[in-house]
Formats: sequence, structure tokens, C-alpha cells
Amino acid sequence: MPREKSPESEKKRAPRRRAAAPVVPATEPVVVAEAPKFVDPQHRTALIARAAYYRALNRGLEPGYEVADWLAAEAEVDAELLRGTAAS
Repeated sequence: MPREKSPESEKKRAPRRRAAAPVVPATEPVVVAEAPKFVDPQHRTALIARAAYYRALNRGLEPGYEVADWLAAEAEVDAELLRGTAAS
């Protein structure tokens, strides 16, 4: 004889897990950025030297900051080269 269900004997069920939404392929092709073009090391050094000179000139050509000017100019030129905005 089957047992009757009583409200006290019913167990609560966990909610069902929903299936993951299907992955829809993109309709637009993925655009990959171009790799930076090669820059001649001598040209890069010339750009850095010019930028370092202008930094020193703006500072009044005070001695003792040559390395700091060079490193700051190097970072600036490298950032411009990566963005593709460096002057030729």
C-alpha cells in the first residue's frame, strides 16, 4: 500500500541548475592590432638624444641631470614609438 505524503514528511528540493547559455559565435571578425614596425636603433638613439636635449634646455641646461633627462626621454620616445606617433 503506497504511503500518503504529509506536509511534514516532504523534503524541500534544491532548485534545478540551469544549463549554461549557448556561446554564440561573433559575427564580426576579430581585429588584431599590427605589430609595431621595426625602428633602426641609431634612429631611436637620435630621437632619444634630441628629446633629452630639449628636456635639459627647458631645465636651463643645469648640469647633474643628464641621466635623468636621458631616461625620461627614452621612456617618452619608446611610448611614442609603440603608439606609432614618433616624429621621423
